[in-house]
Amino acid sequence: MLVLFTDYGWSDPYVGQVKAMLAARAPGVPLIDLLHAAPDFNAHAAAQLLAALALFFPAGAVFFCVVDPGVGGPRAAAVVEADGRWFVGPDNGLLSIVAARSERTRVWHIHWRPPELSESFHGRDLFAPVAARLAAGDFPGDWLTPVDALQVRFDAADLPRILYIDHFGNAWTGIRGGLADVGATLEVKGATIAWRRVFSEAAKAEAFWYVNSAGLVEIAANRASAAELLGLQVGDPVRLSGSPGSHWH
Repeated sequence: MLVLFTDYGWSDPYVGQVKAMLAARAPGVPLIDLLHAAPDFNAHAAAQLLAALALFFPAGAVFFCVVDPGVGGPRAAAVVEADGRWFVGPDNGLLSIVAARSERTRVWHIHWRPPELSESFHGRDLFAPVAARLAAGDFPGDWLTPVDALQVRFDAADLPRILYIDHFGNAWTGIRGGLADVGATLEVKGATIAWRRVFSEAAKAEAFWYVNSAGLVEIAANRASAAELLGLQVGDPVRLSGSPGSHWH
């Protein structure tokens, strides 16, 4: 399967153009739209999200990953195999947390360039053909150069910031739930909120934190938008008091 993870959004033509390229070069391979609302231009937050969400996909899945504000510049293009999953995208840190948290990792840079390459749309013209060959079972070794490691590597530790706000107004953080103590309180934007196991255990419009289905600490509210209640934005720091390693970042 081909899994798409981008900051392209749905209101522009970019996702459709990429999917047309993938479908033409890997016919019959399922296309999964994982996320097209990764934080705009924010490769660090997106890298944390990608690492959490990729765990739910089987070995052999090919991820087309684009959050690429440096497109057309000197940043390299990369392929990463991490625990049997494949990731294609810019070498700007986006793939680095997946790579760092995996037991087995191999990395290549993409030296191939298509005859027609838009300087501003490497997703369609460069990354999509590489991802399609991988998904079709045709390893593009003639397009790749093995390298020891990615050039840009973010700290693979949990990130105590808001990474993503969904359309319900729930704010996902970069703290994995396994590091959270259910007795802890969470501090954000001057507010202190308690843990609840699920939404129904909170009062209506009460803000709380819990471990969401992606395994990340999330700030939510019962039948309300936590982002509106608390004035939350992507990038806001959070702190879990009483949890190991929690700190302001």
